[in-house]
This record gives sequence, C-alpha cells and structure tokens, in this order.
Amino acid sequence: MRASGKRKPVSEINVVPYIDVMLVLLIIFMITAPLLQQGVEIDLPQASANPLPPEQREPLVVSVSKEGDFYLNIGENLEKPIDEDLLANRVAAVIKNHPQTPVLVRGDKAVDYGRVTEAMVLLQAAGVEKVGLMTESLDQ
Repeated sequence: MRASGKRKPVSEINVVPYIDVMLVLLIIFMITAPLLQQGVEIDLPQASANPLPPEQREPLVVSVSKEGDFYLNIGENLEKPIDEDLLANRVAAVIKNHPQTPVLVRGDKAVDYGRVTEAMVLLQAAGVEKVGLMTESLDQ
C-alpha cells in the first residue's frame, strides 16, 4: 500500500495522437501534391499521330525555329518572325471569333524545350484551352 493516497501529476505528453494526425496529413499531402502541379495542358498522341479530320477548321500553327523565333501561319509576311505580344494578340483575336479553332505548336527538334514551353504558355494566356504538338510522320 502507498504511504500517501495522492498521486503525483504526470508531466509527460502523450504523443501517440499527434503521430496519428501527422501520418494522416502526410498521406493527404502525398495524394494531393501531384494534382496541384501547374502546367500547360496538351494532348499528346498515345501511339502514332493521326492527321486532323478534313471537316475541322484550318489550325493555327505556331512555329518555333531552331533560333527560338516565333512564326504564325496567319497575317502578313509569314516568313518574318513575330514577337510574343503580337503572337498572343493575333491568337487571342482568332480564338475570340472562332473558339473551336485548333492550335498547334511546331517546334524544330534543335530548339530548346523551354522556348517551346514559352510558346505554349503564351497560347494559354491568349485563351487557348488545348494545344497540340506537330510531328512528322515516320515514313517520310
């Protein structure tokens, strides 16, 4: 039997509930982190690239040369590079009038990938929801 009937207060913290909460939060963050990544939405072919259907509107094609210059297949003097602001303005005008117009990016294989990404970001800022990437067929 004890000498005194009173218990001494325990000064330890029970950490088991805190560990449970931390594990639940870790699982939540692991699941949601990949979903929160921002980026340009593109539709990539899963196998071989198919041509656009003939009934679809003629696409806007943004070309990125190996020097990193932008070209657009509408407007005057198609052989002259255009700056980012002009590209975004022209694409925004076309998308505003014809929202279903397909938009494609044609990048030279020697161009820096970051420059192609800049083109896609400009298109997204201009209001384009989906961007396709042009490729050449393998049998050429």
